[in-house]
This record gives sequence, structure tokens and C-alpha cells, in this order.
Amino acid sequence: MPKYIFLVVLFSVFVSCNKKSAVEKEIESLPVDLKVERFDKILYETPVSEFKAMRSKYAVFFPEEYPDSVFIEKIQDPLYRELFDEVQKKYGDFSPVQNEIEDLYRHIKFYFPDFKMPSKVTTLISEMEYQNKVILTDSIMLLSIDLYLGKDHKFYVNEFPSYFCQTFERSQILPDIVSEFSTKVTSPSRDRMFLSQMIYYGKELYLKDILLPEYADNDKIGYTKEQLEWCEANENYMWLNFIQEAYLYSTDLKLVHRFIAPAPFSKFYLDIDNESPGRVGVWLGWQIVRSFMKNNDVSLQQLLAMDAKELFELSRYKPKK
Repeated sequence: MPKYIFLVVLFSVFVSCNKKSAVEKEIESLPVDLKVERFDKILYETPVSEFKAMRSKYAVFFPEEYPDSVFIEKIQDPLYRELFDEVQKKYGDFSPVQNEIEDLYRHIKFYFPDFKMPSKVTTLISEMEYQNKVILTDSIMLLSIDLYLGKDHKFYVNEFPSYFCQTFERSQILPDIVSEFSTKVTSPSRDRMFLSQMIYYGKELYLKDILLPEYADNDKIGYTKEQLEWCEANENYMWLNFIQEAYLYSTDLKLVHRFIAPAPFSKFYLDIDNESPGRVGVWLGWQIVRSFMKNNDVSLQQLLAMDAKELFELSRYKPKK
């Protein structure tokens, strides 16, 4: 390589790193006021004699139609006590996670200055309600930390299929928070096209690129490293299949179940099915959104409001061969 070309490349890398560093330094300086309330500990460590007062204070977590005895019996159940103990082993000290959430809050504050994140995070033991791992409202964030004990934990292995368990890792807490946040700032699909679903979830993952810059791609989407590598190696093959089968503009809801919904594998109805991870339509949608942002000068807010068909047409997406 000629010396002057090497210097130009080196200078470009230096400028790029400095620019990124300047943005991250500005984000790091943003103030965040976040309180973590360990309701899991409050519930299981409150003496029975003080339960009524505790229930009154946290009435929102206790349906009125049930008497105190129902909740007291559950709290004293050996299985629930063991679950609580396991949660404390993993998250007795929650400060490292709190620090990460505060950093996420700073990124949200930087990119979405008009969005007000709740100032309180409440940790729960939700009895394995995996569909509500994170609940985000104007005033509070509820975080079910019993669903982040690790994919091989004994409480999961006989209750959930492995493709669910792999998302029960500590590394999924922040990606799950961003997924919930994404529903608040991303315009819903305007039609039933398969492409619209791909782009909708692709926007969610692109948000994770921006808000979780230090996270690995496999953690953003909830894949193993091997599953991510499979998608990268088979990107062109998958895309050609989608084009040849005319899936993009189809309104067949079965395509959502085959390529968007959580599943042990995607359903091409080909020999590669058992090798593939689930949700490959989401992964391809992510690559389309990344290509669009690479080739167009729009704000993050404009991206999240954009029509899927127009976005795709302007993306100039080409799969890697």
C-alpha cells in the first residue's frame, strides 16, 4: 500500500474514533436519576405479622379479590422460597445491572430527548411469566429478574424449550428493555405485508445498535453465536428464497409464524430447516434497516416512523454472498 494511502486510511480511522468518542463522552455526561426498588426482596423478606401493612403500601401488586392468606401461603411455599433464594444468589447485588440500565437511560435521553423514561425500576419475581419480562409505563419499569438466571438453570430446563431458555440470560436484560421501549417509539405496521413485519422488528434491532453500542449482535437478537454465524453465512441463500417464493409483499400470516415468531428453527420447508435458527425474517429485516441507514441521511425518529415499503425501496439492500 502506498504510504500516502496508508496515512489517509489511518487519519480516517482516527477521525471516526474521535467522533464516536465525542458522542459517547457527551452521553456519559448526561445526568440520570434512577431508583431501583427490590420488590422481590420486600415481598419475601417481610414478616407475616407485617404483611397487611406491606400489602397496603404496594396494593398495585395484590389483586383485591384475593385474601392475605393466598399470598402468604405462596410466599411460604418451599418452591417459591427456593426460587427467591436463586434470584438472590444471582442478583443480591443489583448495582452492576443498575449501572447498565443508567447507561441505557443516558443513550435514550441523548437520542430521544423528548421521551421521559420512568425514574423507578421495580424488580419482581413473576412466577415465570416469560411474555412480560419487562413492562414499561410512564411512571415505572417492572423487571422480572426470575427470568434471567441463565439458560441452563434448573427452574427452566423442564419448563421451557431451549430456544426460549437461551433468552433467559443476564445479557438479555437490556435488550429486552430496548424491545419494550421500541414499542413506544416505533410506528406500528400499516398493513399485513410480511415485509412490514420484517422491517418493524428490524427497526427494533437497529435501535439496539444505537442504544446498546457495546453489545454483541447475537445478544441483541437473542441468538447464540453459532446461530448468528449461520445467518451471516446463509444471508444470500435466505434472501433468494424469499424473493423466489414472492414472500415480501405477501399477506399470508403463516409467514409470520414461519420466519418472525420465536421458534426452534425457521420453516423454509427445505433441508436447511433444522440447521436454521428461528426468526430469520427478523434478522433479514435488521440487515435491510442497517442498509437503509447506511445509504440515507435521516434521523432515528424519521426511520422509526417510515413506511416499510418505502424504506425497503430506498435501502439498496444487497445480501452478502
